Amino acid sequence: MNTEVFASRHIGITENDLPKMLETIGVDSIEQLIQETIPNEIRLESTLQLPEGVSEHEFLNHLEALSRKNSVFKTYIGMGYHESLTPSVIKRNILENPGWYTAYTPYQAEIAQGRLEALLNFQTMVCDLTGMELANASLLDESTAAAEAMTMLYDIRSRQQKKEGVLKFFVSEEVLPQTLSLLQTRSLPLGIELVIGNHEDFNFSSEFYGALLQYPGKYGQVHNYAEFVQNAKANDIKVAVAADILSLVMLTPPGEWGVDVVVGTTQRFGIPLGYGGPHAAFFATKEEYKRSIPGRIIGVTKDSDGNRALRMALQTREQHIKRDKATSNICTAQVLLAVMAGMYAVYHGPKGLQFIAEKVHASTKKLAMGITQLGYEQENTIYFDTLLVKVDEATKLRAIAESKEINLNHVDEKSVSISVNEATSHKDLELLLSCFAELKGDSSPHLESTSEEILPMGLKRVAPYLEHEVFNSYHSETELMRYIKKLERKDLALNHSMISLGSCTMKLNAASEMLPLSWANWGNIHPFVPLDQAEGYQIVLKELEHQLNEITGFAATSLQPNSGAQGEYAGLMTIRAYHRSRGEEHRNICIIPASAHGTNPASAVMAGMKVVVTKTDEHGNIDVADLEEKVLQHSQNLAALMVTYPSTHGVFESSIVKITKLIHDHGGQVYMDGANMNAQVGLTNPAVIGADVCHLNLHKTFAIPHGGGGPGVGPICVAPQLKPFLPSNPVVPTGGEKAITAISAAPWGSALACLISYGYIKMLGAKGVTDATRIAILNANYIKDRLKGKYDVLYTGERGRAAHEMIIDCRPFKAHGIEVTDIAKRLMDYGFHAPTVSFPVAGTIMIEPTESESLAELDRFCEALLAIRQEIDEADAENPNNILKNAPHTLAMVTSDTWEYPYSRKKAAFPLPFVSENKFWPTVRRADEAFGDRNLICTCAPIEAYAEV
Repeated sequence: MNTEVFASRHIGITENDLPKMLETIGVDSIEQLIQETIPNEIRLESTLQLPEGVSEHEFLNHLEALSRKNSVFKTYIGMGYHESLTPSVIKRNILENPGWYTAYTPYQAEIAQGRLEALLNFQTMVCDLTGMELANASLLDESTAAAEAMTMLYDIRSRQQKKEGVLKFFVSEEVLPQTLSLLQTRSLPLGIELVIGNHEDFNFSSEFYGALLQYPGKYGQVHNYAEFVQNAKANDIKVAVAADILSLVMLTPPGEWGVDVVVGTTQRFGIPLGYGGPHAAFFATKEEYKRSIPGRIIGVTKDSDGNRALRMALQTREQHIKRDKATSNICTAQVLLAVMAGMYAVYHGPKGLQFIAEKVHASTKKLAMGITQLGYEQENTIYFDTLLVKVDEATKLRAIAESKEINLNHVDEKSVSISVNEATSHKDLELLLSCFAELKGDSSPHLESTSEEILPMGLKRVAPYLEHEVFNSYHSETELMRYIKKLERKDLALNHSMISLGSCTMKLNAASEMLPLSWANWGNIHPFVPLDQAEGYQIVLKELEHQLNEITGFAATSLQPNSGAQGEYAGLMTIRAYHRSRGEEHRNICIIPASAHGTNPASAVMAGMKVVVTKTDEHGNIDVADLEEKVLQHSQNLAALMVTYPSTHGVFESSIVKITKLIHDHGGQVYMDGANMNAQVGLTNPAVIGADVCHLNLHKTFAIPHGGGGPGVGPICVAPQLKPFLPSNPVVPTGGEKAITAISAAPWGSALACLISYGYIKMLGAKGVTDATRIAILNANYIKDRLKGKYDVLYTGERGRAAHEMIIDCRPFKAHGIEVTDIAKRLMDYGFHAPTVSFPVAGTIMIEPTESESLAELDRFCEALLAIRQEIDEADAENPNNILKNAPHTLAMVTSDTWEYPYSRKKAAFPLPFVSENKFWPTVRRADEAFGDRNLICTCAPIEAYAEV
């Protein structure tokens, strides 16, 4: 075995495993299997033009050398991004811990109680600091959250406003430029008219349904918006505020003014800058809007024994349920980062946060006094951490500052802003001040503390916060380390067993791909620094774009979208811009198969398109006759087809080239959802099948970890005609010459996470990424044939093969009184996370093993499903007291003094020998969803708070 070949570490199947697997499947070789799976007309004629893979050691040395090309200056640019200090106990035990970063979205609550508790802490922290009633479990970034606020308030306009077509939304000129750009993107297809101006001059016209304010403003001025909000409410205008979360420790929370939404980012709560992300945004609102809030909400309920349990609440409001009725396509949160930010608050507690905020504010006051003593005019009358300074020779000041490795925010030729942060020391302040002194040709004054009150009484926080026990208990490293471990033990992640989630591609997130995320030269780069200070990042990002172009067969890539759903939206917006550039604004019909992901129709509606759904045939494929009928009917207005390939049913549809040609013949563009790209890489590609744009889930095919529900990265790759329209950024220009406005806040989205995918491709090389695809298809077909005769596979290709995943039909088991949910819960007793349940077909499970799993693990999983099949046969529809209906079985249940079940404790908890070797105990029994939704508690409330009334 060549120990330097990364593919042998990433791919779980060995040469010795192949004879058994090929015999089970009934083929002579993997190539025969591939030929029987993928239509020959779309196979690639040549191998990928990528370099050979490098060893892990070589890759880490390479990335370390590139990191030195990044210049880590002391950066005071601010603009929504601040250097922060990640406590080592959080970095080591969460960011660098696969028990946290390899977990999946907590749809199976019973084996996700730790992550759910950490997210409940996050929500509580946000509600306390903002003064709002309800918060979600994070969004993608501050600008996205602000755009979601705009569209949520648009959706909940009063009946009179909707009747009168009130479409205007006021945006304060103090709003961050990246947020304004994203608001422009989102408002355009919906017909919302943005009006940008000074909030003090706003006339509260009845033409407006909402307003967005920044607190503090983009250059640091703090405004008291109480009167504005009062006047807005009197005129039926909803108000959203984008707030700096650390400032809310000292400033009046916006909730006290009666605002409707508060948004922002928690980046400065211990999250690395990472050249723009990933960072967890927050979104807080009133409880009356609980059915409209975007993203996920974690709520308290009880389990079947009446014990406290947590789960995702109010899921019927999410895009995967509402589809084209959804007002948001958000399906990815930033869970890993939200967990870290919540733990930052747990670790520091209210007194620690107070200390940090007061230190930042005191440092800012010191700097302001020194600058004014030098004769400069500091323009902000009320500020928290940011000064706005008039400078006659701003260009000269920039040169002086950069010579001292300092970045300021150069507002214009006559002014700069300076944002002080948690990491700013007294020496840093002295060096900062010396830049201004040198410009004057003077010596620096002595920096002194001042007792001057900058914050007036009307803007000082008086309300208590973070009073719950969790924020006042774990302030030593020992205690926090144990608390984190206690929560980790409640969660089943990839470090325990295979997670075979169809469409979600839960593969290995290799340690060598993850390690560089902790390196300071990658973590401490502000997204708006001059490009020559981010040379290492620029090399990685450009090379990653090239790699993805080669893999997809397309001409260009944008890395800006920071989730798969954002990639969908970005792809459709480029198609929209393309049609408009050709004078075909009327093209607004988006055809989507009935089996598509829920985000597809939601994204199309957000892009201003009208969704037309096509049927699937009895084999699960797109009904080509129905599609032809719909295309002919809408030919003049056809904008796009959204198609997942291989299909959501796990099949390479042989009609795909015919389908894409049909769309092109009628003037439309083809958008390919890249969720199933793990079955394509190196064997076929979106360009070959006839697509024009696709998004790629880097958190699936390209090894970025799911992080418990985020981060995700969803870049789009496009054909030549769409290249000019790739998205830009208002601060650091990106994209094409006819670029659409921003899709996410940072120029390159979640750039830090892109290091992982870069490493994945770099280490595997052309052969490795292709072999990964082959083995993913092999593993899926092996499971399919091992289960043959016990479980029916709902759909296969024309020659009986699955792609990289398959759908198992569990509906026949209803005759035994068993539902698909019972199988999912029983799998927990065997130590496995359930596959995808009831998607895309109700009453089924969707299995995707990926290429990273060993034959031994595949066999354990099959043995578990076969044992469960025997348990189904033993079940009696007339008697629900059976092992499946009672699953999962907790430790408390199995060790109870009483046992009133018609099966043994051993069968309940240790049904197969391998289970006892590595037992995972579900923390709670089945969570009561309906109870939790009726009694919605989404913060750290005591158990008495959710007693049923």
